[in-house]
Amino acid sequence: MKFFSVDQIREADKYTIDKEPIVSIELMERAAMACVNWIVEKFDVQTEFKIICGTGNNGGDGLAIARLLIERKYSVHVVVINHSDKRSPDFIANYDKLKSKNTIIEIDSIASFKDKFQLVGTSSLSLGEGRAEVLIDAILGSGLNKPVDGLFADCIKFINQHSLTVISIDLPSGLFCDELNSKTDGIINATYTLTFQFPKISFMFTENANYIGAFSVLNIGLHPDYIAITSTKNYFTTTNDIKLFLKKRSKIAHKGDFGHALLIAGSYGKMGAAVLSSKACMQSGVGLLTVYIPKCGYTILQTTIPEAMVDVDSEENYISDNIKIGNYNAIGIGPGIGTEKQTQNVLKLLIQNSSAPLVFDADAINILSENKTWLSFIPAKSIFTPHPKEFERLVGKSENSMERLQLQRDFSLKYKSYVVLKGAHTAISCPDGNVFFNSTGNPGMATGGSGDVLTGIITSLLAQGYTSQQACVLGVYLHGLAGDFAAHKKTEEGMIASDIIENLNEAFKFLRE
Repeated sequence: MKFFSVDQIREADKYTIDKEPIVSIELMERAAMACVNWIVEKFDVQTEFKIICGTGNNGGDGLAIARLLIERKYSVHVVVINHSDKRSPDFIANYDKLKSKNTIIEIDSIASFKDKFQLVGTSSLSLGEGRAEVLIDAILGSGLNKPVDGLFADCIKFINQHSLTVISIDLPSGLFCDELNSKTDGIINATYTLTFQFPKISFMFTENANYIGAFSVLNIGLHPDYIAITSTKNYFTTTNDIKLFLKKRSKIAHKGDFGHALLIAGSYGKMGAAVLSSKACMQSGVGLLTVYIPKCGYTILQTTIPEAMVDVDSEENYISDNIKIGNYNAIGIGPGIGTEKQTQNVLKLLIQNSSAPLVFDADAINILSENKTWLSFIPAKSIFTPHPKEFERLVGKSENSMERLQLQRDFSLKYKSYVVLKGAHTAISCPDGNVFFNSTGNPGMATGGSGDVLTGIITSLLAQGYTSQQACVLGVYLHGLAGDFAAHKKTEEGMIASDIIENLNEAFKFLRE
């Protein structure tokens, strides 16, 4: 799924109107109907709605939603904020349609807004004798290009002072679509955001998480030809995207068809990282796995992962020897290896001797952060899997998520590598400048060992013959999906990294079905 800018979204609307052909108000009706279909699945007819509208097209969406909910016997109260005298044509058309069905209250000052809305307890607002169980925010849409001020800002501030269930239409009012707001901007704190056809790139920035809440992308039938021919550098990975390149296994296949992976992992006190990455590698479908570890981990690996072969270093507590790498389809290094000087030399020799892409994680990234001249020699299409702090050590500090994204993109371009920057919507930057944001996963995955699991998955997929890009995109998606299954069974608080591994089979099953 593509991310489009505000200008591209406008062009998509125009292209659809011209090519179908339809008129713009019919496209607005589609958007409203998509929202109402989502709403009636979530809230029963006893729910009371307060819909707050601006006077532009986003307000027009809100008026159309109000009319469609009323037709379905929901209790709806509508308030229009007259921030200016300007009203869009589609707003006016929907205003006239609704006025015959329902009373529309108009306000032109914060005093009149507060006068119409009185607080009931701390979690709802009343209008007359009604009770606002849900507030729908249709004040401002994606066309916003400057911070809100005046009456809009006052109303948003008032709404945010109360713990309401808020549904924002297209995006929370006050939020920019293509760039970051400043920290002082007035933005609605939504519980849910219903966005049209495409997610917005601003949804991927951690600074905006509390404004957006949980977002859903609603298909409103924009013309597929425009979507297909219009280029972008940003993508949102969905199930349908993954299914396009998920490999099928032949019934006559044998283990040699699924690659031989090498994982270089572990040190004294950190053998758990080696265990987790190795189990995840095996559970992701690799044919053969060899794990290279220090002597102290031999018994641990042989007993916990009997399916893997184990090769041990001459040192007891850390990795120090030059490793033979000729017979492997993919190599991952980093989980729990520590940063001993001799281990650093192992990494340096691995970079010098390998012509195939490598997977760098954890301490391997930390070592490279202290030896940045080595980066020029890493094999093309190698993969880095840092968390934000490891990325900062590797690339440098950034002021915000948008700046960090540009640093990530620049790093991939410069070193012809893939960077899997872990987070709520893990971002995968590619050597061609494209970035893929992940759609799976949950906060329960913020637990020790989760990153080691991801390294094992990606190394496994690379060994099976997936390209570096496919291994990253599929690996991150599977990792998050398995985490979602784990959270459903164990809760976000109760799940641990091993639960992600145990649910990889469920993730594969979901994709196959």
